[in-house]
Amino acid sequence: MEKIHLKRNAPPAQLYEDAIKLEGAILSATGALINFSGKKTGRSPKDKRIVFEETSKDDIWWGSVNIKMDEHTFEINRERAIDYLNTREQVYIFDGFAGWDPKYRIKVRVICARAYHALFMHNMLIRPTEEELANFGEPDFIIYNAGQFPANRFTKGMSSTTSVEINFKRMEMVILGTEYAGEMKKGIFSVMHYLQPVQFGQLSLHSSANVGMDKGDVTLFFGLSGTGKTTLSADPRRQLIGDDEHVWSDTGVFNIEGGCYAKCINLSREKEPEIFDAIRFGSILENVVYNPMTRVADYDDVSITENTRCAYPIEYIPNARIPCVVDSQPKNIIMLTCDAYGVLPPVSKLTPEQASYHFLAGYTSKTPGTEDGVLEPIPTFSTCYSAPFIVLHPGRYAAMLAERMAKHNVDCWLINTGWTGGKYGTGKRCPLKYTRAIVDAVHDGSLAQAEFEDFGVFNLKIPLAVNNVPRELLNPKLAWKDSEAFERELRKLAIMFQRAFALYEKDVDEKVRSAGPTL
Repeated sequence: MEKIHLKRNAPPAQLYEDAIKLEGAILSATGALINFSGKKTGRSPKDKRIVFEETSKDDIWWGSVNIKMDEHTFEINRERAIDYLNTREQVYIFDGFAGWDPKYRIKVRVICARAYHALFMHNMLIRPTEEELANFGEPDFIIYNAGQFPANRFTKGMSSTTSVEINFKRMEMVILGTEYAGEMKKGIFSVMHYLQPVQFGQLSLHSSANVGMDKGDVTLFFGLSGTGKTTLSADPRRQLIGDDEHVWSDTGVFNIEGGCYAKCINLSREKEPEIFDAIRFGSILENVVYNPMTRVADYDDVSITENTRCAYPIEYIPNARIPCVVDSQPKNIIMLTCDAYGVLPPVSKLTPEQASYHFLAGYTSKTPGTEDGVLEPIPTFSTCYSAPFIVLHPGRYAAMLAERMAKHNVDCWLINTGWTGGKYGTGKRCPLKYTRAIVDAVHDGSLAQAEFEDFGVFNLKIPLAVNNVPRELLNPKLAWKDSEAFERELRKLAIMFQRAFALYEKDVDEKVRSAGPTL
């Protein structure tokens, strides 16, 4: 690049000034910066491409998630992005790390033309010390973010004016035609989802993680949007390692990121005090509506998008563990699902084979009210709880998970935070206080010592008693008044599982195949 006006690792105050002066950003009443991503207010998965080249082509799981792009098209887009960045008055660079464990971290350089994007990555990557910055050297991975400038639709392989592409041979990412900051965050996650297993032999996971203050026991929480991953891992008696992206390594668990990217829809201090109080100077609110007189953010207003977000450094969370790494192996894995059919138990203990099965299935359900046109629950199966970011075949992650669980004797629990006593519309959502009591019982060890009974069709083991949880809640059959309706919904969900799992059947062990529901 030929730019003279480069601002490298500019402090948040300077990025605030530039964003307010040059981009129309707003200073909120709590001191956070409010900025807008323009037309795109979420990720563009259909416009994500991976370059088909000899160094990585045999490892990548090609298909609808990882769409092929040829090297020539990548070079055209890369040149287009660099040419655009060279026409800007201001160009920002942020050099930081992905991964808290020095053995497995990578050095990332972000080059962009918006102060908002530089501040976002300042929060989301791990910020280097002055000494680390002085000795940074050449980065391992570079993001060219020219999101204000469109891709050329007539270039071979382009389907729109948006293009988000990763080249593993060049270790570069190019963004055109979208200013949504989350593309950079998830781009780094996709890179780590490839590098950790392939280059380092470690397991990257879409999960939150926390550690007990007394016993130092680590828990991983898997779960898709709306299942409670962020809420349940925030626990006053435990330290938060991170809320979204981790690596389970040979020596322990570490966070990939240096910050959190929290949803702001309906946010309140009562419901999520840690997140609410983290929205202060240095944080960035994305696409949040505010009162122009008072500059107070309105988290209930979804007129721009339902996907309102806040990015803040992880040290803004009071009980965060800094550095975000633990040198001990996980003791428990909690797989979260929100079952709107109301038939899965609030908690069940999984065998290692069942853990692999449910990890590959990645089940939850979208409920009415979350999206336009959703009138009844829609089952969602997102493999490894991270389908949009999977780079290798899901079976590779599942095999690594099973191997690590067996080696370290990890207990695995399936927790349903969805409906009980009936499906959506007739039953009710499992109260948060009971789900928290179940998680507490996992952590104090009492649940592992409980007596269990069999739950047919899904062949799960469910506890007969959990402290502070009503008996009839634990077995869905007892919670439903209409037993025939219960059996109907149970069979319906079992068939959905079987159909969804058909995609992986040929690639998994017979024991895993038979760990699913039987009819």
